[in-house]
Amino acid sequence: MMLTPALSLWLHALAALLFALLPLAALRTGGDALPRRALAGALVLTALAALAMAGIGAEAIVTRVVEALCTLGWLVFLLLLHRRAGEPRPPLALGTVYGVIALVTLAALAVDGFAGTPGPVADETASVALLLHMLVAVGALVMVQALHAALAQSAGPGLRWTVAALGGLWFAEFAVRTLAYLGVPMDGMLLVAHGAAWVCVAAAMGLGLQRRGDWRVRMSRTVAYQSLTLVAVGAYFVLLALATSALATLGGAHARLLQTAFVFGATAAILALVSNGALRGWVKVKLAKHLFRHRYDYRAEWLRFTETLGAPGAAPLDQRIVRALADLTDSPSGLLLVAEEGGLVPGAGWHWERTALPQLGDATLAAHLEATGRILEVDAVRLGLADARDAAAVPGWMCDSPAAWVVVPLLHRGALVGAILLSRPAVARRLDWEDFDLLKAAGRQVASYLAEARAQEALAEAQRFDEFNRRFAFLLHDIKNLVSQLALTARNAERHADNPAFRADMIATLRDSSDRLNALLARLGQHHRGRSEPARPTALLPLLERLAARHPAQVRLAPAAKAWATAQPAALEQLLAHLVQNAIEASPADAPVTLTLATDPDHAIIDVQDQGCGMSPGFVRNRLFKPFTSSKPGGFGLGTFEAQQLAQGMGARIEVESREGQGTRFRILLRAAPAVEAAA
Repeated sequence: MMLTPALSLWLHALAALLFALLPLAALRTGGDALPRRALAGALVLTALAALAMAGIGAEAIVTRVVEALCTLGWLVFLLLLHRRAGEPRPPLALGTVYGVIALVTLAALAVDGFAGTPGPVADETASVALLLHMLVAVGALVMVQALHAALAQSAGPGLRWTVAALGGLWFAEFAVRTLAYLGVPMDGMLLVAHGAAWVCVAAAMGLGLQRRGDWRVRMSRTVAYQSLTLVAVGAYFVLLALATSALATLGGAHARLLQTAFVFGATAAILALVSNGALRGWVKVKLAKHLFRHRYDYRAEWLRFTETLGAPGAAPLDQRIVRALADLTDSPSGLLLVAEEGGLVPGAGWHWERTALPQLGDATLAAHLEATGRILEVDAVRLGLADARDAAAVPGWMCDSPAAWVVVPLLHRGALVGAILLSRPAVARRLDWEDFDLLKAAGRQVASYLAEARAQEALAEAQRFDEFNRRFAFLLHDIKNLVSQLALTARNAERHADNPAFRADMIATLRDSSDRLNALLARLGQHHRGRSEPARPTALLPLLERLAARHPAQVRLAPAAKAWATAQPAALEQLLAHLVQNAIEASPADAPVTLTLATDPDHAIIDVQDQGCGMSPGFVRNRLFKPFTSSKPGGFGLGTFEAQQLAQGMGARIEVESREGQGTRFRILLRAAPAVEAAA
């Protein structure tokens, strides 16, 4: 207890120092809305009052005089602020109130003087003085509140903060005078609390005078909720301690049993309340309404929204879309309505009961949402409070569903891609402008995700069709070559049908054509995904001999030694068949196509040489290997394209040398097979 006077002295001295420094900041503060000289004078008087309390004592008459001057200085400051915040001259009623407070301040000073003189009525006089000081504090608090409300629209945040801190000064005065009136001695801990309060007020005023622009103190919602939770837990334990102490005093012999029962029951009640989702939702709504300017923490909500949308492993996209929107309003479930054939049909749901959902789409709702883009409140439709057009658009099954709460349209570039039906949260409420703005922005974001997903699905489907059409075009080209070969066989049969050698060759040709047609049909099958035959050492001379035997009159094989290459036999044969067929079609009837086989240390080289019309360098460079481009009338332009694809697939390459009027040579360079592999 010996430390209490010293602590009171140091706290009041610190408050005096802080208030003495503030006039410099007050004089530097710009703007005509702040009476700087009056503020500086009031701060100086406050510093003197705090210094008198520290050095002389709270009960000294000098201290009381300085306190009265401090009060009058602050009243002058408030009066000037009132005049600048409102009328050029303060209203008569307002001036009268300030005058009454000033008179009461002087009366309290006079009564303090009488209370300091010994006599039989000293105690009663001191009580009257305390009541007058309390009245002055209450009057000043009322004027501070009125001034703060008047400055709400016309002054900056720094000035409003300073006025609010001034209210804290008089609130501390009122609390100290009230405790003293109730019998607490005006010394010891009461003076310590008084000094601490003045230090806090000085610090708050310093912050207010240093503020520039629209600087606001913002508290995280998470911190606010956690802080209030800690306060609630502390209050619970304090009440628990008080209750158990009372039971210990009043319970007698059964005190321990009563305390145990009370603690158990109170804990069970608290746990039941905490686990109640409706209560938690109500608390969140009330805290957001009364502690924050906006209902939503937009940064946190948008981060959670985008994280839910971008988590592909959690659930399908349709369900993630519904959940992301439902989390914004704390809705426990939701349903996606997909736009199909002019109506909205139920799609993916998130915790939504699907037993009573309709099977057909509602065209009226879809047309209304696309035309207006309005967010529809189903509860308002049920209560008859909605717009007539909104009420007519909401289908009956939504009104009959107890959980249906809000319909959010999903618009992408003016077109309706769907809608999301949200269920009612734990705390039902009417939507306000913040809800509408947030849900509208989130709905457009969701619609873009949904439209992009639909576009990707359509693109994938188009790619599958394109792959099928591409394979079919290649096969059609191969069928055309087979038809040409069969037609040639049929024409020769008219002249050489009696020749046994021709008949044997014709049978071999038909068998080969049949095998190739079966292979083409297999390639056209649904599960065929291209050639997966591995590359292996392949004898090239037998392959060229088979190709020449198919066209004995049009193809000539130059003498060559055996050669081996690392290739896919079936693919290489088809590649050469394309090039040979193109060469035959480009050559005159009396100019056969020449096949040549050669080798170098790294490659096996096959040349297909014709004596046709040739091609220009520009055509070879820019159009030869492009699909659906041909130099022949009626050609598909797929032979050389597929030949190049086949060559690239087995690690080979094709070189072309052509001159207009002199013919063309296609050279296929294959990887030479090592001798050991060829022998194996």
